Amino acid sequence: MPLTQTEIGEHLAMSQAAAGDMLRRLGIDWNESTLDDIRVAYIRHLREIAAGRAGSGDLDLASERAMLARSQRERIDLANAVTRRELAPVILIEQVLARAGSKVAGILDGIPGMIKRRVARLTAAEISLIAAEIARARNIAAALRLEDIIEAAPAGCDRAADDEATDGQSELVG
Repeated sequence: MPLTQTEIGEHLAMSQAAAGDMLRRLGIDWNESTLDDIRVAYIRHLREIAAGRAGSGDLDLASERAMLARSQRERIDLANAVTRRELAPVILIEQVLARAGSKVAGILDGIPGMIKRRVARLTAAEISLIAAEIARARNIAAALRLEDIIEAAPAGCDRAADDEATDGQSELVG
C-alpha cells in the first residue's frame, strides 16, 4: 500500500505540507518509495545543506561564503590602499583639480598680455592667434571628465579597485 504525505510527515516529525514540499524538492515519488528510502534521502539532503554543498533555492552556502570572503578581502585591500595613500575620495580629487584648473586658467589668461608687453613687434592679429590657441587648450582641458582620465590611465594602474570601491563609502579613485 502506498505511503501518504501525512505518514511521511509523522515519520520525519514535520507537517504534511512540509513533507510534500520536501518530497517535491528531492524528486521522490512517495507512492513507490519506502519510509526508509525517504528517510535516507532526507538525511542526505540535510547533510548536504549542513556541509554547504546543497543549494536551498537560489542560495548556495559555499558560494555565498566564498563571495563574503572575497568581499571582506576587497574591503581590507581598499582600506590598506587608503592607508598607504594610494586611493583618495573622488570628491577630494575633483576639488583639487578644480583649484588647479582655476590657477592654470589665470596664468593662461595672462599669457597674451605678457607676450604683448615683452615682444612689442607682434601685431594684434598675432596676439589674437596666441590667445585663440590658449583658449583652445583651455576648452580641451575644461571638457575633460574624470571617466576620461580613468580610461586613459597607464596600464600599470589598478582600475579594479576603482570599480569595487563602493560600500556605502564615498567613491575612491587610485
